[in-house]
Amino acid sequence: MDKQWTDTFRSEIEGFKDTISAFDKGEIDRKDYKGVSGGLGSYAQRDASKHMLRLRMAGGRLTLERLKFLAEVVEREQVARMKLTTCETIQLHDLPAERVPVIMEEAIGCGILTKGGGGDNPRNVMASPLSGVQTGEAFDVMPYVGAVTKYLLSICRDIKMPRKLKIAFCNGVDDCVHSAFRDMGFLAQADGTFALRIAGGLGAARPSMGVLVDEHVNPREVLYYVRAMVDTFCAHGDYNNRARARTRYMQDTLGPDGLKEAFLKNVAARKAEGGLELTGLEAPAHFVALDGGTVDHPRAIPQKQPGMYAVKYHPIGGLLPVEKPRQLYELLKDLPGAEIRVAPHETLYIINIPSAEAEKVLAATGDGASTEFEHSVACIGAATCQQGVRDSQGVLQTVVQAVREANIPDGALPRICISGCPSSCAAHQAGAIGFQGGVKLVDKKPQPAFKMSLGGTDQLGKARFGEGAVSILESDMPALLVELGKAAVAAGQSWEQWSLDHAQERDAIIAKYA
Repeated sequence: MDKQWTDTFRSEIEGFKDTISAFDKGEIDRKDYKGVSGGLGSYAQRDASKHMLRLRMAGGRLTLERLKFLAEVVEREQVARMKLTTCETIQLHDLPAERVPVIMEEAIGCGILTKGGGGDNPRNVMASPLSGVQTGEAFDVMPYVGAVTKYLLSICRDIKMPRKLKIAFCNGVDDCVHSAFRDMGFLAQADGTFALRIAGGLGAARPSMGVLVDEHVNPREVLYYVRAMVDTFCAHGDYNNRARARTRYMQDTLGPDGLKEAFLKNVAARKAEGGLELTGLEAPAHFVALDGGTVDHPRAIPQKQPGMYAVKYHPIGGLLPVEKPRQLYELLKDLPGAEIRVAPHETLYIINIPSAEAEKVLAATGDGASTEFEHSVACIGAATCQQGVRDSQGVLQTVVQAVREANIPDGALPRICISGCPSSCAAHQAGAIGFQGGVKLVDKKPQPAFKMSLGGTDQLGKARFGEGAVSILESDMPALLVELGKAAVAAGQSWEQWSLDHAQERDAIIAKYA
């Protein structure tokens, strides 16, 4: 990042010190404080004396330098909780007010700018987590993620958008970044170009697939398209109704064809203006292992670089154990090119590991999920988030324990996605089973409950949102999931096949709890 932008950010942090101090003293209310803190990547928690700081890393790249920084901060500040997020960032929780600006400023030194981590800003630019190392990918999208990030940080102070803007780059294999339904989704293709969809998104109302606006974007010209999206959003987004201020609502006001026309007109105008072509981009370094050995383990993924592996690690609920950054840094610090990628499903991929070292990394990450169901995703939940309605983390821990105790084998239940409120922080609409926190009236009294949907997927080329709005009492969720899993086991089928072949039986089980 250019020095002028980091210097500007440092000055913003200086001003923020007074703001967070005033909030801590009760001199600023939550709403006004959130309007300032969100733009710098921090929010007050439900307990207003504690704060969250979101470490924004383009493409989820936790390099060795950043990993060392994270380990040092966790140890020095005695951070009690860390959360991997669905936007490929890491959240530090329960921070005292006076330490938040200190960590913000220190993070700049390893290329972490929390600017735009929240608020009405361009958010963390996402990438397929195995980009650059995944067999079968069209090409490595990571250089474009870095370039777009730098560009957005350079203009974010000069633009005022109606709401946030989320951009994702898919490498053509794994679309867990949801390029099919982001504000901007770039899909790498075998011919070396990007297909581009815009104005998609999740949310409490009107989840929308993106509109295909260009099937062959020249990668060197992606900044023209990004700037044109900002222009289109600023011109046609809703500044008056915050509930309708996301880009997906432009599909209503302009119509898909009108939106495409307006957007491409802005692209042409920016291209005519010139100056945004990308040149000289460098991809992250990757290496070939000299020993060329093989590793046979379900969490060890062979890279396209011979003899190299990526190790998959999913801490339950995306809650990264506080000792893990130091443990992983000590293992990786002498491995050239090794780094960690934060994935949107709250998983870490530890990449560029020689086969000879993979067993050590596998052993260090053996405390994570071991089944597809245990890879389930949950937001931080109402116990922490001031916007939350239900304790999604508590629910996830409860259902995982119930499924373990029932000895439900791997494959009988899918990964589920639990959002603790009508927002979509766990992307529940894209889950095979999705839950959205709310309430349900029982004997005219509100009880903790979740709306349940079925059939969502983010599989490349097959993306769709789940259907159904059946309310399930929170207390019934463990029994429901266990019964569904047992039914699939009894039929000798995976969840996917059983759910397809036995839809009536599945729906009858759900109806018992609804």
